Amino acid sequence: MPATPFDSAHLSGLFPTGETARLFSDSAEVRAMMLVEGALAQVQGATGVIPETAAAAIHRASLECQVDPVGLAKATAQNGVMTPALVAAFREAMMAPEHAQYLHWGATSQDIQDTGLMLRLRQALALQEDRLKATLKGLAKLAGDHAETPMAARTYGQHATPTAFGAQVAQWGWPLLTALEDLPRVRAQLFVSLSGAAGTASALGPDPVALRAALAEKLGLNDPGHAWHTDRTPVLTIAGWFARTALAAGKMGEDLVLATQSGLSEVRLGGAGASSTMPQKQNPVAPSAMVALARHVQGLSATLDGAALHRQQRDGATWFTEWLTLPQLVLAASAALTLMQDLSETLSPDTSAMQTTLDATGGLLIAEALSFALTDRMPRPQAQAAVKDLIKSAQTSGTPLTDAARAEWPDLPADLFDATRQLGTAPDEARAFAAAVTKAI
Repeated sequence: MPATPFDSAHLSGLFPTGETARLFSDSAEVRAMMLVEGALAQVQGATGVIPETAAAAIHRASLECQVDPVGLAKATAQNGVMTPALVAAFREAMMAPEHAQYLHWGATSQDIQDTGLMLRLRQALALQEDRLKATLKGLAKLAGDHAETPMAARTYGQHATPTAFGAQVAQWGWPLLTALEDLPRVRAQLFVSLSGAAGTASALGPDPVALRAALAEKLGLNDPGHAWHTDRTPVLTIAGWFARTALAAGKMGEDLVLATQSGLSEVRLGGAGASSTMPQKQNPVAPSAMVALARHVQGLSATLDGAALHRQQRDGATWFTEWLTLPQLVLAASAALTLMQDLSETLSPDTSAMQTTLDATGGLLIAEALSFALTDRMPRPQAQAAVKDLIKSAQTSGTPLTDAARAEWPDLPADLFDATRQLGTAPDEARAFAAAVTKAI
């Protein structure tokens, strides 16, 4: 059995992670760590911490040498960390012991692995940003096209007042737009780590602060200005951003599962799933997967938050917990947004079904508007009570509320019972979202 759904060939289409999955392969982790070691040697050579000839050789080898991750398994199990085995294999692959002795000079395992992780998370953020922008474009078009398409709003699962489908779409999209706008703050947490064995940088030469800054510049990462071995804020900030995108996708998924249920069917999906035994069914597979992925992310986020409890200057258990949870969280968020992007570009409202729902309520969705319309002739509490009494009477007699209200108050405005005239700010909300997306992208 695969370790996770994302390792499974037959589930890869249900939970599509795309290029992001490659970033969390063992070969990608090894390659990122080797690039860090090569860049570290370069800045150390430039500052005289190690010989420049050795620095050049190590950097060249970091680009050319190949290390098989399988060969690192036994030592990693023994040491509880991959870096010692990688350094040993790297030195052997160099076949230049006079230079290889300067590899990993003064750094600690966590420096190399955390910095390598940041290189991979930087790419993961870029891929998720692409999905985010494509999803927002699809949602913006939907919102703009259907800014005045009336539908029944629902609160607590009950019919509430009329709204616009475009406003519903905007509700799905606003959290994603906020996430897009928040990316610069999140990327500011892409930190280099270079603090040595206990966070004191005692073996990193005469000016470890300048060395860390130089390494950050070389790798295109940020200098945290301090050791962060036990401060997992950078990891939690980035993971939290991915979690927000997954939860936004899950919200859309929940709404679409309901919108496509039998007896409602107010939304048509671009593609639906078949049942193995019931030929009449068209299952909302993608929305269901989005919900499942969001729930998975919820659990992973809670576990990852607990991994912030690093003991003393270094801690194995909490660091290991990150290794177990962070890749799955990022991959789950990537899959959720991939599915959301596809739906944003392919789903469409069934306007006739939406109108049928509005008609079937017998005017109950305008009860609030009716009570306010009556305030020009009676106090608000009295108007509310009058409408409630009229609803009970209409339901008992089987009379639509619209007919009962017209009979009771013949001089009511003619358009009061027209759902398209009771949308409030919904059309403006939809158009504002579409405009905000256009401005942001």
